[in-house]
Amino acid sequence: MNREYHRWFSPSLHRDMELLVFGSRGARMIVFPTRQGRFFDYENWGLVSALTEQINSGSLQLFCVDSIDSESLYCDKGPPQARLARHRQYERYILDEVLPFTVRANPQPFLIAHGCSIGAYHAVTLALRHPRLFGKVVGLSGRYDLTKPAGPFRDLFDGYYDQDVYFHTPVHFVANLDEESMLADLRRLEIVLAVGSQDPFHESTITLSTQLWAKGVWNALHVWDGDAHRARYWREMVKLYL
Repeated sequence: MNREYHRWFSPSLHRDMELLVFGSRGARMIVFPTRQGRFFDYENWGLVSALTEQINSGSLQLFCVDSIDSESLYCDKGPPQARLARHRQYERYILDEVLPFTVRANPQPFLIAHGCSIGAYHAVTLALRHPRLFGKVVGLSGRYDLTKPAGPFRDLFDGYYDQDVYFHTPVHFVANLDEESMLADLRRLEIVLAVGSQDPFHESTITLSTQLWAKGVWNALHVWDGDAHRARYWREMVKLYL
């Protein structure tokens, strides 16, 4: 299996960023790490190995990106406005730097966004905000409302709310979508959501799926028994949904 390490100084983030590439052809897939995770976690947790057949056959090429959650969404030292501003910079990094990098590496037009836990939030939010760029999104055990406490997980914005929060919260902006061109783009996107029945994020996943269907947007919702919020479950899920 082809494996490459890349690092460059990001103009969007004003810091060095790292990523790993697996495979050399096939659909390009951006893989976001879990909460405050790293670009190498997907490999270390056996998820790359779980996709060996797809990678070696040329069906998938993985681009496992790093996170800056500790500087943005999970930065307790900064006010919500600053955390959101940093998060927007991260989105620019993905759109303006990582995506062009993937095209230079592999011109295959089909692009997938994927992640687990908060990585699913990143993947799904990005794909729903920019559906023309993606052909598929797969979110596993994702949290799609960061403003609402869920089990042991607090409201990440401490009650603060503005347009940035709204437009980066899928279960808020999807419910109010009415622009036909945007809805048309979403309706051609393959959306796959999976979550455990006892996962704290089960409610937000069900809500998002329901909202999408209400807008005529197809999506596949898979509910697993129990919590299912662990790498051992994700290794099984990726074999089924990617």
